[in-house]
Amino acid sequence: MLELAVLTVPDCPNEAVVRERLAQALTGHPDVSITHQVIDNEADAARLGMHGSPTLLINGVDVFTAPNTPASLSCRLYHDESGPTGGAPSVAALREALRYDAG
Repeated sequence: MLELAVLTVPDCPNEAVVRERLAQALTGHPDVSITHQVIDNEADAARLGMHGSPTLLINGVDVFTAPNTPASLSCRLYHDESGPTGGAPSVAALREALRYDAG
């Protein structure tokens, strides 16, 4: 079973985007648990592994960040092989991450 956690800052403008893209990417993944948590302080960001908002943890790991990236309450920008995708991973990047972790 995949456990996903979406971490956001209060009123994150990209929360709806990541939720929509996750819904699309999760087609065919019936065994998934999703939690959403609002983070409003640096200590919780560090403790939970938030590297900007929104952060998606797959089984506790942020697969979209480079190693040793510091915790952050900032807005986050995502990129894929074709360049910037905005404030959330692309559906294709999400599907790839879910496939890799499930496989």
